Amino acid sequence: MRKSRFLWALCLPAACLSQSFSGETFNEELAIRALPDGKVASRFEFSTLLHGASPRNPRNLSSEDDSQHYTLFPLALGQILRQYAVTELHLTLNAGKWNYDRWGYPDEPDVATGASMWTWMAEGSPVPRHSVDARWRDLRNALAGLFCASLASLDEQRTTSPVLAFVPQGALPAWPQTEPHALRHASLPSEHVCTENLTPFLKLLPCKSRAGLARLLNPHRLLDADWHGMGLHVSWLPEEGVRVRLTFQSVTDPLRAGNTRDWSLSSLFDRKIEAACPVAASSRVVVALPTDESYSIRPEPSFVGQGRGIFDLAAQPLPLDVGLHWPTAFQYATLPTAQSPLSVRRTLHGSSQDHSTLAVSIKNAGPAAVRVAYLETLPWIVHLYLHTLELSVDGVPRADLLRDLSYTAPVPHGRAAALEAVLELPPNSTVSLRLGVGRAFLQYGEHPPDAQRGWELPAAVVVVLPEHPGNDSQRRVYTSALLVDPATPDFSMPYNVIIFSCSLVAFIFGSVFNGLTRRFIVVAAREPGLQAE
Repeated sequence: MRKSRFLWALCLPAACLSQSFSGETFNEELAIRALPDGKVASRFEFSTLLHGASPRNPRNLSSEDDSQHYTLFPLALGQILRQYAVTELHLTLNAGKWNYDRWGYPDEPDVATGASMWTWMAEGSPVPRHSVDARWRDLRNALAGLFCASLASLDEQRTTSPVLAFVPQGALPAWPQTEPHALRHASLPSEHVCTENLTPFLKLLPCKSRAGLARLLNPHRLLDADWHGMGLHVSWLPEEGVRVRLTFQSVTDPLRAGNTRDWSLSSLFDRKIEAACPVAASSRVVVALPTDESYSIRPEPSFVGQGRGIFDLAAQPLPLDVGLHWPTAFQYATLPTAQSPLSVRRTLHGSSQDHSTLAVSIKNAGPAAVRVAYLETLPWIVHLYLHTLELSVDGVPRADLLRDLSYTAPVPHGRAAALEAVLELPPNSTVSLRLGVGRAFLQYGEHPPDAQRGWELPAAVVVVLPEHPGNDSQRRVYTSALLVDPATPDFSMPYNVIIFSCSLVAFIFGSVFNGLTRRFIVVAAREPGLQAE
């Protein structure tokens, strides 16, 4: 028995891997590109494909599921997906605001500030505890424990079901005797990324952070970036299987150290690629090469094409430290102003604590008209007055630009408000949308601990709708989060009343207690110089 174990340990790695990982494939990629303002955008993508797998039918939740045995696929995540019959899942944790005007569109579109989660699940089980809403609640709690994040706060008071903003990235199976898939979406702008989230993120990778590109995920450098965010994306591809993508994006500023855009893996992450992940089918670093100025890159890429330099870890000598150098200094005067054709601004106007005005400005800098969907999800403490809706283009009223409108009114303590409008944006114009906003009066115990700071409103989403109905590709533009200041009582008064009441009670109790328990005795005073007999 010991001899067989010893021979198994000494077998060739390639032969062992080909036998163990025949149904699973793991790929990793690091994409780095220089931004127009001198910053550097990095995107890590770790993709695991479970060949031939399919989501679990929700009608089979009452019966025992097959045992899950994975080699490369993350077991902890796979069990959660099977337990709650999740077809598609998207979870992101971002810190900061993505600057579309300076950086253009991100590689991963989900860059909303804070925590954002949306999923597609089928409704097919007659058991109430297996309904979509019940599984959505349990899924949030399970992922909160897996990633050590406050995802349990994405409760029913923040959950909405928009129609146009979030389309499936994969396919949705049509099981017999099941209802169509339902979408659940929720966001929490106050949740950010920290090392407690990055550690379980790395544990889902087959090589963890010991080898491969994940070795570069240094929390001291990543969390110090101008913008950073991590994501989990699960989708089903009928011809391939279930795919899990773990992503991490960051925007680093090399100009902090001086007026130079030069960067390397050591300067960005304070680490080099020491060893390749032995179970990765492909592991590569993709660098976007400048097209209109001179540069030098080291070492030489394995392949150059389409404006990209590709470094294949299987063909590169290790350790690998990719670096890009510009011979000239960076000129701020030549900085372009807009990198994306769409830009969105959202503000709240008004000094009253019960009413205000929501002003949204959407600029289309392109030469053609664009049809977009504007999604606004608000907590129940904020409600919109649809009769005050105004649309204008450069100050001229244009009510004809509104193609469709859907509004879900909030339910106090139970449901968030959701506004989804389809707008037609004329070319080279700015469309302004104004809505009246009302604020609810909260009870004393409903205010957050930092009540004077206000409530954070989730980011609004502008989605560019495809021209052809069959095209599922979308571009989403997220606005920044807003702070709304509801009517807040003076929380210092209860403490003053408590202190005054306690002082009064202590005085009265002390006086009564002394009067009931103290004994008064008359003592005769002796004259000086007299001695007692």
